[in-house]
Amino acid sequence: MKFTKMHGIGNDYIYFNCFEEKIEDPESLSVRLSDRHFGVGGDGIVLIMPSEKCDFRMRMFNADGSEGKMCGNATRCIGKYVYEKGLTDKTSITLETLAGVKKLDLDVENGKVKTVTVDMGKAEFAAEKIPVIFDKEEVVEEPLTVNGVTEKITCVSMGNPHCVIFTENTDGLDLAKIGPSYENHPMFPERINTEFAEYIDPHTLKMRVWERGSGETLACGTGACALVSAAVKTGRCKSDEFIKVHLLGGTLEIMYKSDSAVIMKGPAAFSFEGETD
Repeated sequence: MKFTKMHGIGNDYIYFNCFEEKIEDPESLSVRLSDRHFGVGGDGIVLIMPSEKCDFRMRMFNADGSEGKMCGNATRCIGKYVYEKGLTDKTSITLETLAGVKKLDLDVENGKVKTVTVDMGKAEFAAEKIPVIFDKEEVVEEPLTVNGVTEKITCVSMGNPHCVIFTENTDGLDLAKIGPSYENHPMFPERINTEFAEYIDPHTLKMRVWERGSGETLACGTGACALVSAAVKTGRCKSDEFIKVHLLGGTLEIMYKSDSAVIMKGPAAFSFEGETD
């Protein structure tokens, strides 16, 4: 079984071309291969599949075997994969995900995909649709006490649930201790991805992320989109402007539009290829 290791600014997954490979148990495969000591190593696996309504379809599984609805960094990697591997000659493609259809625009130079811009769909702040168990319609700058510390949280869905926290010093956070407490808090019935962010200026944010099912990752595309959406919602940034989000693995450019749609632009890269049983 052939695989390709790719990453979007450090958010690394193991990709399978399911036009050629047949994968019957992706949940257990993701657990086995994601192990960084005894497997290939990664934040999970991504299946690139045929679609009846789009150019391609993706399924993604976290390192713990749970299936995710969406991964922004993976969408960009898929765009690079299908173009450079000759599965398409289009520079504008549609991708079917569990979070809806995503449109990818490829910036190609000399046959190589430099960056991919993804229409990520609309940010959703309605608590019941994220979902968040809360007595108000939206969770915007609401206090939540976790491990004895109270923070103001803003919750948003980008097809998957996010909890955004603005703080003063992301570098000093012990995410291995804090992250699981947020991820598994009873307020979040489907668990939660948690973004810890610093406001630098109106066009610059800094972020670390704890992803449900994978732990801390070097980058999270939907998390960066959720962060910018929350920053605009709370008046820290403006809509219809690209905001740079600095993550541990690199930088993404995110725009929250006035109609609530979110645009993400960033690179994707091949790491290596191999075969596994």
